Amino acid sequence: MSNIEQTDRPDRFSVAHRTVDGVRVVTVQGEIDHDVQELLSAALLSADSAAQASRIVVDLSRVTFMDSSGINVFILAHQAVSAAEGWLRLAAAQTPVLHVLRLVGIDTFITCHPTLEQALEP
Repeated sequence: MSNIEQTDRPDRFSVAHRTVDGVRVVTVQGEIDHDVQELLSAALLSADSAAQASRIVVDLSRVTFMDSSGINVFILAHQAVSAAEGWLRLAAAQTPVLHVLRLVGIDTFITCHPTLEQALEP
């Protein structure tokens, strides 16, 4: 497992990732905004990771806020993994974050699951 934190505001954003049955699980905590979009993008699509996976689940259970910056990162990640014939799934978004995802229609092309366990099912 590896961790990424925003060094000037570690209490606001962190990312940890691990692999579960060949699926890259990226657990995000804090706020997703313009200040952290590059860190989130790197966590999802890092070129040097063995989990340059075509199957990624993003655990949003600890995300308290997300603006359009997060939406843009998820769209780019979805496009990248889809090009590799893979998938990106979002899991366990809290109500305010889920509202943003639904408002912009992300849930129409990126599957949003109520729990991490459901997102990991084949």
